[in-house]
Amino acid sequence: MKNTKLWRALGRNTLISIVLFAALLGLLWLAEMLFPSVTLLKWHDAAWVVGIPASVIGVAYILTVRDPQNYTGFYAGIIMSVLLGIQFLLQEPKGIDSAFLFFFVFIPFQLMSIYKWSRNKDDGGASFEPKFLDTPRLMLSVALLVFITLGDYILVTYAFQRNGLLDNVLIKLLSGLLISSSFLANYWLIYRKTDSWIYWIIYSLAGIGLFIIIRNPFSIVLFTFFLVINGSAGWAWLKMTTPENMGWLSRKNNW
Repeated sequence: MKNTKLWRALGRNTLISIVLFAALLGLLWLAEMLFPSVTLLKWHDAAWVVGIPASVIGVAYILTVRDPQNYTGFYAGIIMSVLLGIQFLLQEPKGIDSAFLFFFVFIPFQLMSIYKWSRNKDDGGASFEPKFLDTPRLMLSVALLVFITLGDYILVTYAFQRNGLLDNVLIKLLSGLLISSSFLANYWLIYRKTDSWIYWIIYSLAGIGLFIIIRNPFSIVLFTFFLVINGSAGWAWLKMTTPENMGWLSRKNNW
């Protein structure tokens, strides 16, 4: 009975996401009608078309895991990862590194989350309560964010774009930040860490910045939408985080 309730929540969140995206696409279509010189909808682009259901399912995933008891959202997350991986493959060669990340990192992470959440356990016991990282883990997490971002920067420079180290610096940094922040967000979700939503917010902001630079109006709107959804989910988890689980935000010495 409890599992049925969780699946119903996933179904309800999927319907909400469909309605939200239908409204968003409708507004963008209206904007194109009012301003013919502006192109927001790219139905001729296969990668863009695949990205629409990926985004719809992704929002359903986020809305569902706002409840730290509902592991069913990760099934949607797996479908989202498959679609996003395909989307990036369609953008090759520049999307190969991102496709690899979705297929071989995110999907295993989400499978681990299903296993861990469905067993009604977290890394501290049987509690469903979200927790912040302690200070040492926070510092390690931030170091990983920097390391992965710079590692992707070097990989993209020499393996994919094959240009100079100082060419397209901001674009490559923001692209690397997208990958590193989403990597850490997915990882810390496994352990129900409230910090995961900080990384999802960083992911959304990096996406907004990247697509402003490359002048992709649809993706700017889309990542702004993600920022609102991720921010609301993070706020929900923050309210559920009890004082004894505040980790690095608490006044106690976390060392």
